[in-house]
Amino acid sequence: MIWIILAISIVTLLIALWLVAQVTRVRATISAVPRDGNVLAMLRRIDNDLARIEHTQKELVPRVASLDERFQSAIRFSGVIAYDAFDNIAGNQSRSIAMLDERGDGFVISVLVGRSETLFFTKAVRGRRGTEPLSPEEEQAITTAMAKAAHR
Repeated sequence: MIWIILAISIVTLLIALWLVAQVTRVRATISAVPRDGNVLAMLRRIDNDLARIEHTQKELVPRVASLDERFQSAIRFSGVIAYDAFDNIAGNQSRSIAMLDERGDGFVISVLVGRSETLFFTKAVRGRRGTEPLSPEEEQAITTAMAKAAHR
């Protein structure tokens, strides 16, 4: 007898939960109707909003295409190599820094730090290769930068 009462209680509870969910759904539907009851005016506003959104979207398409085209030539990847350019005189304070775009075009900056002087060099890079001879550290900076491109 207790099992029957328990089963009826569980079924009643499940039905009550289902009814609560149904009432909640109906309330959400009703809340979408404007307070003044003018559904037609609401639909006109929605239609106007959609027209503005479509117009804005059409204006954005060429802009996004232009940005996408320009983004390919933007500096996106860098590689930094620290080393001692003067045989352990300055303690690994020299740096070669590659700044490259997706195609491997850009530049390498090398700063060679010594005890009494600092030298600064820049070299152009096209297609992951220097337009003039590169040091091993500069080559390594380019390799480091393009490794980041491969991992994205």
